[in-house]
Amino acid sequence: MAELEDLKAQAKKLNAKATQAKMDLHDLSEELPTNWERILEVAQVAHDAHAALMAVRKQLAAATPA
Repeated sequence: MAELEDLKAQAKKLNAKATQAKMDLHDLSEELPTNWERILEVAQVAHDAHAALMAVRKQLAAATPA
């Protein structure tokens, strides 16, 4: 049960990171063409954050009793 709680806590933290990354990407898009050089960097951060969140959500789903 402790593993399940750890996964929930990790998912909560990763969700916050993914949400922030999404907002950063959104903010950058609204500023274009200013800072266009940062598109790949900001997009990679958002991609990595969401990939990590989806991986933890998958683990959480597998660990949760049906």
